[in-house]
Amino acid sequence: MADPIAAMLVDEVERIAREAGALALESWRGDFKRWEKAPGNPVCEVDLAVDELLRRRLSALLPEAGWLSEETEDDIDRLGRDRVWVVDPIDGTRDYIRGRTGWAVSVALVKAGRPVLAALHAPALDQTWCATLGGGAYRNNVRALASDRTELAGARVPSDGLSRADRDLMALAKPNSIALRIAMVAAGEADLFVTQRWGNEWDIGAAALIATEAGAWVSDAHGGALAFNKPDPRMWGLLACAPELRRAAQMRFAPASVV
Repeated sequence: MADPIAAMLVDEVERIAREAGALALESWRGDFKRWEKAPGNPVCEVDLAVDELLRRRLSALLPEAGWLSEETEDDIDRLGRDRVWVVDPIDGTRDYIRGRTGWAVSVALVKAGRPVLAALHAPALDQTWCATLGGGAYRNNVRALASDRTELAGARVPSDGLSRADRDLMALAKPNSIALRIAMVAAGEADLFVTQRWGNEWDIGAAALIATEAGAWVSDAHGGALAFNKPDPRMWGLLACAPELRRAAQMRFAPASVV
């Protein structure tokens, strides 16, 4: 069911995502502090600056909403809120630090465990995505539609390289941003994206709604519905694909107990 507040806010949230992207773009390929939160998990001072801007602007827009962000210490107060902002200030920090284009600002508004509004802005690619539950998905104001591919063999997959078992698929250049990989499926530029590891709500909140509203199938690695604003904001795996590939993709990639 469409959310009236999401429909009212989507244009302003898109503007805020653009503002955040412009802030990040000012320092991109420049000199800034960077470090690792944990081995293999980079962060930089621009992540924190963008996070602060988003929290200030989005909280002013909807003060009653909770907050969940990769770069903010989690506050369990969000669990009692009807609506929650789920944010990754720079999804794809590794590409951002390396001066590559595969990063984006990701903003989702979640209500009762599901995204109802999404904005995804990739300023280095000049791409802005938005979606509302039941209202469709758009890239640069053009309706986004997932592909109608029916055969898994030959399906286009954003990947650095395919395993021997998956050589019947076609690898595409992969942005570091998980959200942008999902958005490739939403645009019909990729037919399939799958992960088989732990991820976080902020990585996929916006892109999952965008892909769903574009007509793609989106689920966790087990084929189950995604849930957001959980006490533990992690989830195991993700499948986003052309709707007619759902069964074949689950047969290949999901745990054996599911298929």
